[in-house]
Amino acid sequence: MKLRLLSVNVAQPQIIGQWNGEAVLSGIAKRPLDRKSVFVSATNIAGDGQADLSVHGGIDKAVYAYPTDHWPWWERERALPCEPATFGENLTLEGADETTVAIGDRFRWGDAILEISQPRAPCFKLAIHTVRPDAPQLMTLSGRCGWYFRVAQEGDAPALGGALVRVFESGGPSVREAFLAIFGPPMGTNRLRRVEAAPGLAESWRKPVFRRLQGL
Repeated sequence: MKLRLLSVNVAQPQIIGQWNGEAVLSGIAKRPLDRKSVFVSATNIAGDGQADLSVHGGIDKAVYAYPTDHWPWWERERALPCEPATFGENLTLEGADETTVAIGDRFRWGDAILEISQPRAPCFKLAIHTVRPDAPQLMTLSGRCGWYFRVAQEGDAPALGGALVRVFESGGPSVREAFLAIFGPPMGTNRLRRVEAAPGLAESWRKPVFRRLQGL
């Protein structure tokens, strides 16, 4: 599998608006890079930053990717114009969606190797960024969430053009399965156990799946 790289997007935290009368600081308002290459470290892409490290960033959320394969749905069905970084993603990609990539899959991007660690859980900052109060709910209900990578190998990567090439297929649960394990309707015990046991799954995602298992 080869995912075409349309854009690499970064930002430092800035005030993006207000929520409940308070200023909101976030790194979601990313902009495309205009240089040829960028360094990918264990925690982020050079030039990128997160405001609240308790819920964003870190080893398991180093790089966020969103597929343009969802743009037609957002634009035609939900009247949300799309462009690179509309969803606050670092990598705007083409050629896959949450059903065709899996937790633990690895992709080579230049000298860097990225491993899918978890889906994205939408929050209120997406509503502010898109100026659409319903954006987080629509992302949750549709499962068009994108995914996070951890960086298995640091290195320089192309920022203009190029592609991410899958070099390891884990055989684990798809990103969509992992998303539905938390946000979807109740699923069978075996399916939940498959997600919970996925070796590459971020611990922050594994714990709520485990709690859902305990509740069955």
